[in-house]
Amino acid sequence: MRYALLIYPKPDSHAALPRDEYEAVLGEYQALADEDFVLAGEGLQSPETATTLRMQDGETLVTDGPFANTKEVIGGFYVVEADDLDRAIEAAQRIPAIRLGGAVEVRPIQEFPR
Repeated sequence: MRYALLIYPKPDSHAALPRDEYEAVLGEYQALADEDFVLAGEGLQSPETATTLRMQDGETLVTDGPFANTKEVIGGFYVVEADDLDRAIEAAQRIPAIRLGGAVEVRPIQEFPR
C-alpha cells in the first residue's frame, strides 16, 4: 500500500539550526529519499508562495496565499510503499521535523483503478 507522509515542520525550526546541524538534517531527509521504498518526495516553498483556487457562484476565484491561516502548514512530503501502517510509521519516525518540534501525518493513499 502507498502512504503519504505529510511533513508539518515547526516554523523556523530548521533555519534556527547551526549550519553543520542544518546540513546534517538535510542529509537525513536525502537519506530517506534515497530508500527503495520511497516513491517520491519533495519539499515545498513557504505558504506565502501558494495560489489558492475556489469556486464561488460558478466563477473560479484565484487568490494569492494559502487556503487557511494556520500554524501548521505542509512543508513537504514523501510517498512510500509499505506493507502496513506500522512500516509507514517507522519511515515517518525518521523525518527530522518530528524531533525539531513539528509533526508528520501518515495517510493511506486512495487507490483508483486505472
